[in-house]
Amino acid sequence: MPTIQQLIRKGRKAPTFKSKSVALAECPQRRGVCTKVYTTTPKKPNSALRKVAKVRLSNKMEVIAYIGGEGHNLQEHSIVLVRGGRVKDLPGVKYHIVRGVLDTSGVEGRNQRRSKYGTKRKKEGAKK
Repeated sequence: MPTIQQLIRKGRKAPTFKSKSVALAECPQRRGVCTKVYTTTPKKPNSALRKVAKVRLSNKMEVIAYIGGEGHNLQEHSIVLVRGGRVKDLPGVKYHIVRGVLDTSGVEGRNQRRSKYGTKRKKEGAKK
């Protein structure tokens, strides 16, 4: 434990924060172009075909990003917005693609948590 004199002389060292999404370079989101859209399988206890895309970001970095929701319209050369957030059962996937922005369509037929999936509100027709 330091003495008061040592604290006056040196002070306390602030803990350093290590980013979990390095490729975003301190930005909340980044624009990118899909270079490959494919499916991959998750880690051991789970079983599925998870939809992912390899994205070349505007800062020239290549990352693998997860495409959330049921169904998507992405293909090679689609322009997408990438945010942080990892997928626990997919190793190396530390980014998500934002739905309903740029070339990515929102999830069709979604009624709850629509803002997370870029779905517009359903128009209520003439009720009788």
